[in-house]
Amino acid sequence: MSFRVGQGYDVHRLVAGRRLVLGGESIPFDRGLDGHSDADVLLHALGDALLGAAGLPDIGSRFPPSEERWRDADSTALLRSIVETVRAAGFRVVNCDCTVIAEAPRLGPYRESIRRRIAELLGIEASAVGVKATTHEGLGSLGRGEGIAALAVVLLAADPA
Repeated sequence: MSFRVGQGYDVHRLVAGRRLVLGGESIPFDRGLDGHSDADVLLHALGDALLGAAGLPDIGSRFPPSEERWRDADSTALLRSIVETVRAAGFRVVNCDCTVIAEAPRLGPYRESIRRRIAELLGIEASAVGVKATTHEGLGSLGRGEGIAALAVVLLAADPA
């Protein structure tokens, strides 16, 4: 069996007047992430990891922020499209591991719902999804709470035709 590994990264600044969406879940917070879509850094990093593992162009190429049709797009719909594309390219998701980097809010209370949502979007068991959170220990713009970043790694298996 043939396997492929992909990694993804995304970062957005926090701003007033937007809702915070991480892993497809609305998180109560006084600010949200600024971006052309809903700016879900976790799903964007995951999408890039999937596309990279499949040897396909990145998320910005598929859903360019210069196109109005992607304004305020729901990142769960974008990720579903990416998963379909990866499957059409002959791959299935084996597992993923994700890390959110944020000083606030604390994600512990939302970790399981995010994990279940990602599993559903990828069509895999929740036990094959890792979701972790860490801070930036007060260092740099992330450490000052100016934004949130996410990292994701995925393993794909070639799906025999």
